[in-house]
Amino acid sequence: MLNGRHNDKGIALILVIWTIAILMVIVLSFAYMTKVESSSMISYKEGVEEKFIAEAGMARAAEEIIYRQVNLGAPREESKSDIWKTDGTPNAFTLGDGMCLVRIVNEGGKIDINKTPDIVLRGLLIALGIKDDDADIIVDSIEDWRDSDDLVRLHGAESDYYMALPVPYKAKNSNFESVEELLLVRGMTREILYGSEKKAGLADFVTVYNDNGKINISSAPKEVLMAIPGMVPELAENILEFRKDAEIRNIADIQALAGGAYKAMEPFITAGESTIYTVESVGRSGAKKPGYGIKAVVVVSGENVSYRYFKGPWDMSKWKQQEQ
Repeated sequence: MLNGRHNDKGIALILVIWTIAILMVIVLSFAYMTKVESSSMISYKEGVEEKFIAEAGMARAAEEIIYRQVNLGAPREESKSDIWKTDGTPNAFTLGDGMCLVRIVNEGGKIDINKTPDIVLRGLLIALGIKDDDADIIVDSIEDWRDSDDLVRLHGAESDYYMALPVPYKAKNSNFESVEELLLVRGMTREILYGSEKKAGLADFVTVYNDNGKINISSAPKEVLMAIPGMVPELAENILEFRKDAEIRNIADIQALAGGAYKAMEPFITAGESTIYTVESVGRSGAKKPGYGIKAVVVVSGENVSYRYFKGPWDMSKWKQQEQ
């Protein structure tokens, strides 16, 4: 009898231990699930906040462009020091506990793949380190893609070439509707178009939104400046240095900077304001990186604002590269 009671107590103890162990597993699982859900809710909340901050940055950019267009007409001695630049210079402002980074780029400072002469486009490719033979193929193929005929340039390609590819298609024989369309052109690769973390790509310097096809010296980056016939590295550096503290408002300013080189550059350049801008806005919750990014092409005329292109979220690798 005594042994039976001890056995019953032993079994009961084992059952109690197992029950406690199972309850502990349940409690720990519940605690873990609660922690995961809480973290997910916090991440979701921060993501929503960052999205709204980025959208606020987009609205702020439109206001700054309008403010810029109004105040740049003032005499130089009365010029506003708080005017945002449109050459890609980052601008930061706080919003509640978050912060927003905004870049505005005048599309006139880029090379229009539908309007700009091929000599300028080739110059840009060379400035980006593309080999001469590859640059010739890309430029002639771009010209063949956008012209209305089926005549093949020396290094170009028309429908016969594209129809022989594993996935065949015809040459468009019309203007490019987007920069991304360049990937369909003979000789173009994703690396050439988009670059890498350490190297800028062609897409950073070309557009389909240039007002008149001429390069706006007021906002063109160095790579685009170097694509202009008659430009030399020293002059490009002088232009960039001048723009750090002042604005190039008109042709007279360019003439003063360019001197004897102006005559060769004249057919390809302009100065002043545009109506079309690319805006990149990044919203961050506190100092958290990378944040939420929005990219848009904005048309600002007077107080009227409209969008040609809007994408969010977008790849912010170029921002990361600048901040390293």
